[in-house]
Amino acid sequence: MFIDTAIIKVKAGRGGDGVVAFNGVKMMLGPTGGSGGNGGDVYLEAVADLGALRKYRRIKSFTAEDGRAGRSSFRDGRRGAELTLQVPRGTFVKNLITNTWCELTTVGQRLLVAKGGVGGRGNFHFRSSTNTTPKGAEQGLKGEECTLELELKLIADIGLIGLPNIGKSSFLNAITNAQSPVADYSFTTLEPHLGVYYGVVIADIPGIIAGASHGKGLGIKFLRHIERTRVLFHFLDAGSGDPLLDYKVIRAELGAYSPALLEKPEYIILSRADNVSEARLKDIIALLKPLKRTIIPISILDEALLKPIKKVLNSITV
Repeated sequence: MFIDTAIIKVKAGRGGDGVVAFNGVKMMLGPTGGSGGNGGDVYLEAVADLGALRKYRRIKSFTAEDGRAGRSSFRDGRRGAELTLQVPRGTFVKNLITNTWCELTTVGQRLLVAKGGVGGRGNFHFRSSTNTTPKGAEQGLKGEECTLELELKLIADIGLIGLPNIGKSSFLNAITNAQSPVADYSFTTLEPHLGVYYGVVIADIPGIIAGASHGKGLGIKFLRHIERTRVLFHFLDAGSGDPLLDYKVIRAELGAYSPALLEKPEYIILSRADNVSEARLKDIIALLKPLKRTIIPISILDEALLKPIKKVLNSITV
C-alpha cells in the first residue's frame, strides 16, 4: 500500500546527569565529577524511496538515545546516539506543536526536528575559591518532543494525467523501466509510479474522475502530487465518444483543486491512436485544436507513433 501521509511523535534523548565525585588521594582532595552526555538529536533525512513513509503506518513514536551520566575522575558521560528517520524526497514536514513547516526536496537533505537535552554538569564545574569541595551536580535536561505531520508530494518533471484506464501506465512502461500495473479496468493504478526517461522523471498519476477535487473516487489523495510536476501530459483516449468532454472534466477538477495547476505547460496525448481510422483521428485533432495545445497521437504498439512524443521528452531539460 502506498502511504503518502503520516503523523508521528518524536522525542530527543534526555541529557545524562552530572556526578559528584572527589579525588581520594590524601592532600589532593578535590571535585572530579564528570558531566553527563547530551541526549541524542532526532533528524529527518530525505531518500529516493517513495515508500519510505510506509514504516510509520504502525509505529508512531520514536525516541533517540539518552546521554550517559558522568563518572568520577573527570570522565564525562557518552553522548546519546542520534536518531535519523527517513522520509521520501518531496515530503512536507509540519510541526503540529509550533505550527512551523519545512520541505525536504533533495536526497540526503537532513532536518533537525528535536534537539537532545543538555547533560548536567558534574561537581568539578562548581569548584571555586570559596567552595573547594562542592557536593552538588546538575541533572540532565529533557530532550525536545514534537508531533510531526508528514505529507509527500511527488517531485517529477512530467505528470501523466487523465481519466482512469486511459493508457498512461502502458505508456510509462513502454518508454521506461517502470513496472506500473496495467489491466483493462478502471483504477488499475492505485498509487503513483515513477519512471525515468534519460534523466527526465515521469510520474504516472492515478486516474481522476469528476468530483475528485471533493473526494470522489480516489479523491484529492493524488491531486496533490500533480502540484510538483513541471509539465503535464494530458492523456485522452482516441476511441472516446467525446474526447473534448473528457478533457474538460479533468481540467475542471484540476482548477477546483488548485487554479495554479491550469497554468502548467500541457501537452494533449491521444492514446491508442491505432484503434481509430485516420479520418476519425483528424476529426479529433480538429475538435481539440481551439484548445491551443500541442496534440500528439501515440500508440505503444507502433514505434513510429512514439517518435513525436520522444522528441518532446528529449527537449525537456532535467
